[in-house]
Amino acid sequence: MTIALGGFKGYIPSASAFIFEVDGMQIGTFGAVSGLELNVETVSYREGGANGFEHQFPGRITWPHLVLRRGMTNSDVLFDWVQETAGPGFEKNGNKLTSRTGALTAVDSVGSPLRTWSFSRVIAVRWKGPQFDSSSADSLEEELEIAHDGFTSKTALRN
Repeated sequence: MTIALGGFKGYIPSASAFIFEVDGMQIGTFGAVSGLELNVETVSYREGGANGFEHQFPGRITWPHLVLRRGMTNSDVLFDWVQETAGPGFEKNGNKLTSRTGALTAVDSVGSPLRTWSFSRVIAVRWKGPQFDSSSADSLEEELEIAHDGFTSKTALRN
């Protein structure tokens, strides 16, 4: 008997990489992502005469920063994007922020997309370069932190 798991036809998907894009331009492929979550604050209301509980109503949604980790790539697209939203590039644009959209796609071991998350108003807020140690066999890795105003999600259904 095959159990349907949300359109994945009986198997639990495993992502081997994550592709991040800004306005349709690929920034890079990452091996690890954290911060993909949302939190809904609740507002309590105590109704007179109902002493056994408090009503809970949804409040503000908060979205933590995304943190993407990967091996180094040979593309300058990441830094071109950062220059548009910070420093001299931001000043050159009259200190006006251009709203950018981001997309994070989880892909399986053969490169097929599993799910895509689309982010509104993405801004790169931190980049950490590789740690250099010629006596280490560790691969060089970069880290990118991104602020955003929320996301939607879409699953890539398999046939």
